[in-house]
Amino acid sequence: MSDATVLQAEARSEFGKGAARRIRRAGKIPAVMYGHGAAPVHVTLPGHDTLLALKNPNALLTIVVDGQEQYALARDVQRDPIRTVVIEHVDLVVVRRGEKVTVDISVSLTGEAASETVVQLENPVISVEAEATHIPEGVEVSVEGLAAGTQILAKEIELPAGSTLVSDEELLVVNITQQVSAEALEAELAEAEAEAGIEHEESEDEAAEGESAEGTDAAEGDEAKPEGDEA
Repeated sequence: MSDATVLQAEARSEFGKGAARRIRRAGKIPAVMYGHGAAPVHVTLPGHDTLLALKNPNALLTIVVDGQEQYALARDVQRDPIRTVVIEHVDLVVVRRGEKVTVDISVSLTGEAASETVVQLENPVISVEAEATHIPEGVEVSVEGLAAGTQILAKEIELPAGSTLVSDEELLVVNITQQVSAEALEAELAEAEAEAGIEHEESEDEAAEGESAEGTDAAEGDEAKPEGDEA
């Protein structure tokens, strides 16, 4: 990813909760830019454009303030705890072309594993180092035809050109196991409960069914008895 989203920002000198509320009521978002030893710069971002840009958590942004352009990445996005689509504040870190940054990227799976297997994505995110202007959006891992017992570690994932792994090399990302039938699961559960000494009380419905069955058996037995002579 090398195309940066341009956001026209405004420098701001008002701070505090009251000022932030006024900014948000105007459909904008308060933000602060920092990095490379420079003093923090407080700005106001356009609400709608920023919301669209930050759909990708690693989006490269071009922040324009007073005609000056600066690359930046969103490091912290504070959202409304109830209306999560509403952004309350953004922390931006200034980056430069060619600079290396560490980011988290998503892992997605493609293909179909062998039949009667269960594919588990143990870690859907891995950390990589990449150029700030060429951050990959994610990485795909193929499980096509893989058998039960196969495990894919972070070091085995092919990363996009220019990216290097930061996560632990032995991090388990994908785990493929044998599918277990419902009957086998019930048997294992029953065995575990027996070992733990767990006994289930008979439910009212089961007791009623048992009594009904006993009554039916008794009635059938009576009908089967030969008629004797009356005394």
